[in-house]
Amino acid sequence: MKKIFLKRGKDESLRRFHPWIFSGAIHHTSEQPEEGEVVTVYTSENEYIATGHFQIGSIMVRVLSFEHEEIDKAFYMRRLATALDVRKSIGVVGREDNTTYRLVHGEGDNLPGLVIDIYGKTAVMQAHSVGMHTDRETIAEALKEVMGNTLKNIYYKSETTLPYKAELGQENGFLLGGSADDVAIENGLKFHVDWLKGQKTGFFVDQRNNRSLLEHYAKGRKVLNMFCYTGGFSFYAMRGGAELVHSVDSSQKAIDLTNANVELNFPGDPRHEAFAEDAFKFLEQMTTPYDLIILDPPAFAKHKDALRNALKGYTRLNKKAFEKITPGGIVFTFSCSQAVDKEHFRTAVFSAAAAAKRKVRILHQLHQPADHPINIYHPEGEYLKGLVLYVE
Repeated sequence: MKKIFLKRGKDESLRRFHPWIFSGAIHHTSEQPEEGEVVTVYTSENEYIATGHFQIGSIMVRVLSFEHEEIDKAFYMRRLATALDVRKSIGVVGREDNTTYRLVHGEGDNLPGLVIDIYGKTAVMQAHSVGMHTDRETIAEALKEVMGNTLKNIYYKSETTLPYKAELGQENGFLLGGSADDVAIENGLKFHVDWLKGQKTGFFVDQRNNRSLLEHYAKGRKVLNMFCYTGGFSFYAMRGGAELVHSVDSSQKAIDLTNANVELNFPGDPRHEAFAEDAFKFLEQMTTPYDLIILDPPAFAKHKDALRNALKGYTRLNKKAFEKITPGGIVFTFSCSQAVDKEHFRTAVFSAAAAAKRKVRILHQLHQPADHPINIYHPEGEYLKGLVLYVE
């Protein structure tokens, strides 16, 4: 393996087991590594400290291990087996009423750059680093052995998550199987998964617990689900006894998928209607007196440089919802922007409440579920933030 040597004093974060090595910490290399290659990392005193994937960019090495070990099929099998044990321990595996969960959550499962979601008998694998893309076939083989007969298909979906400058020529496609059965089950509700062309891996698994909470607030309410994507919050609200549910997304394709998912669970139910419309325009022009509004927008800030504009966006969006919701209404509001921390998000929501001149109480503070674990040495992994608010 090619070696990377750190500048003096730049090993402190690694001794605290942080899994990223930034380009500014590197002094020199024994040979120039290829992008995606496995390298070993040494301190300025020539002491081994880590092994990881090399990549050109700000984060130059993503650490796979702090022990001197081979990164091979056996390595991936050990990490995947541990990840599966974690999911078994939290009760999301082996249930007839729940066939979807996240098996691998990047740094949270000590596999930085890798995401694997399970939808029934299909695993959707996504690489966020060139190293994981390079190792995809080995990972798929290890995954099949660890999951056994419970897994029939592995779909690789990384066209939009890898750095375009790497010029990898990557294509989405099946690494195992090829089933067209795209229906999975979450807490007893069915949904279509668009792993071919949908966002992320095809469904937002990270909102499972929050959708379940929403169900308990929905009875008798008029619900507005903004940025609905595939309609997850909508059909939970319907099962919870909502009086009506309106789903809004700017994408007609998302609206079509939402309607298909509602029909899977509540065929012919007149309580639901969906609109392909810009969120801000819909909120501005709406006439229905909603008393439960869900705001779950896509990430407003992909990186810290966009933080200022993102906070303005969250403030504007929440202010409009506070102005429109009926007295005694409930707002579920979220940010999935990693660059926006909990305090930033709360400040934006507080500013919105003050600008709307409404009295607002926090009922719940929400976050990502247990199958999206946060590595205690990598606090950046806490990306999903949410508040449930009572508006007088």
